[in-house]
Amino acid sequence: MADVFRSLQHRNFRLYYAGQSVSLIGTWMQRLAVSWLVYNATHSTFLLGLVSFCSQIPTLLLSPYGGTVADRYSRYRVLLITQVASLVQATVLAWLVLSGHYHTWAVAGLSLLLGTINAFDIPARQSLIVELVDDRTHLPNAIALNSTMVNLARLVGPAVAGLLLARFGEGPCFVVNAVSFVAVVASLLLMRMAPRPVRPHRPGAWEGLREGWAYLRQAPALRRQILLMAGISFCVMPFGTLLPVFAKDVFHGAAGTFGWLNSLSGLGSLVGAFYLASRPAENRRPQLITYAALVFCTSVVAFSLSPVLGLALVFITLSGTGMMMFIAGTNTAIQTNVDDHMRGRVLSYYVMAFQGIQPLGALLVGWLARHIGAPHTVLLQGTAGLAVALAFWQQGRRSTGAAKKLATASN
Repeated sequence: MADVFRSLQHRNFRLYYAGQSVSLIGTWMQRLAVSWLVYNATHSTFLLGLVSFCSQIPTLLLSPYGGTVADRYSRYRVLLITQVASLVQATVLAWLVLSGHYHTWAVAGLSLLLGTINAFDIPARQSLIVELVDDRTHLPNAIALNSTMVNLARLVGPAVAGLLLARFGEGPCFVVNAVSFVAVVASLLLMRMAPRPVRPHRPGAWEGLREGWAYLRQAPALRRQILLMAGISFCVMPFGTLLPVFAKDVFHGAAGTFGWLNSLSGLGSLVGAFYLASRPAENRRPQLITYAALVFCTSVVAFSLSPVLGLALVFITLSGTGMMMFIAGTNTAIQTNVDDHMRGRVLSYYVMAFQGIQPLGALLVGWLARHIGAPHTVLLQGTAGLAVALAFWQQGRRSTGAAKKLATASN
């Protein structure tokens, strides 16, 4: 256990971990409450997909700016500003819902605002982790523990949200999220950050984007991982958009059922994150990332075919494990193999592939579910994801074989 939590010996990372742990529980509660609010009010899978699209599309469009800002300015200050902005957004949304003055367009608009904030927040947050850990050998463990924090929140947040939704409605979930941002802002203010060295070259957004792509062209393994992430993010990850439909219409449940589906997905993700945290960095081979993607996609297919809720809960738990090992493994592979001066720009591509592509998939998923139903849509998603993962697995095997032949010939 000491090995699993070794990166918490660093004061700044310990503060970051504590503050984010509280805040992310609120974030997951709000995410659940928004989905339930929209579907309960409209019964439209298309509007469900549209709100998800609004919350994530800024990440695709603005992440290049976010990554460049993270490399150009203090990542710590950028993160502090984005967290305060998120606090304001959450407070406004809570007030609208509690006052009863909200409409679907207002929820979509505030989701769009949050997505814009996240386009700058996520690259800064991901690239700041390396500055919070004094011993660089602890970085892979810090990244894995960051994943455990996210997924512990995925376990606790939906469970609490399900209880609050069933008893009190959506309003308290939004209030808890707004208050939770106080914890992360306080933790950031308590940190003792060493000043970053001034960089002689500060690229603009598009120049930074070109430099990041040029860097990835010289790193085919990293490029392949980011492209695989984009494929899985588009095809499979938006299946969570339809969970309110499964909870209410497929399994004939209510808010509690919706909470169980999300919480057990979070439990599976937490298991995967702890597994990665306990493993040495050198054991996280690219093959593990591809295998995790295959487990994720296969479990999603099985979930879509599950005739009863109990079986569906088993497969959604497995899907969470595969998904988190895939996400955290990809993040670790990038963070441990990228030069620090390019970290923000390369991570902006990762963020675009991970969260920027998802809204396009969510919009398509909402439209498909309207025409062929949620189970058939999720079945199609999982099958497409399997095809993508198998294609990249074959490509990776060919690249590894070619590298071995080249090494043998040179010897």
